[in-house]
Amino acid sequence: MLDDMSAGKTTTTQTDGNLSIDVLVDDFIQVIKTVFPEPQKAPTLLLVGHSMGGSVVVRACPVFLDLKYRVAGVAVIDVVEGSALDALPHMNSLLNARPDGFDSPEEAIEWHVNTKALRNPKSARVSIPVIIKPSESDSPLVPKYIWRTPLRSTAPYWRSWFEGLSSKFLAARTARLLVLAGTDRLDKELMIGQMQGKFQLMVVPGVGHMLQEDDPTGTAKILIDFWRRNERLLAGVKKVGET
Repeated sequence: MLDDMSAGKTTTTQTDGNLSIDVLVDDFIQVIKTVFPEPQKAPTLLLVGHSMGGSVVVRACPVFLDLKYRVAGVAVIDVVEGSALDALPHMNSLLNARPDGFDSPEEAIEWHVNTKALRNPKSARVSIPVIIKPSESDSPLVPKYIWRTPLRSTAPYWRSWFEGLSSKFLAARTARLLVLAGTDRLDKELMIGQMQGKFQLMVVPGVGHMLQEDDPTGTAKILIDFWRRNERLLAGVKKVGET
């Protein structure tokens, strides 16, 4: 699963800070090709991406199919092109509202829970420590822990992450699943596609944007059911979302 906030401990050889969608997609493809170099021997893939990660897996899907990997489906979690593009003008204000860093991982966890960026304290204790890192500054004015990814520096690429997402999702040559925190997030193109039965739509109640962390059990059940439905179909039966 690809997530827009997942940090991991990998590094890049790039020095220009290029985080355009093409670079992100190619990085993801190269990781899968490295882990599973022989498509015929690779397991069936279920591509799952949250927020910006949804854009990456949708664009990577046709490449994997062309390379002869088996793809049971592509699942996008709480990202819709229309609402994402509408939110971009407000991103700097949102970034201004968050602290420059924290004095401890516990403080970072508490801030995310108190602001309802995450609504599940157990999930926050797992996911938040990896999105911060110790500061290398000795200045008392600099927090002991700072954000691992300087999101403001990625601003030139924000629009490229989401433009064309809805059409590419609907055109994916595999089963399609959209998991949302609310139906109001659907844009016009997806509303039409949903009425035409081009993808499976699931809405998770009582969660925020980080729905897979707010309700990990419910999200896991949705994804498992989606995988089982599309991986174990009888020959000749079309997958969900296929026309």
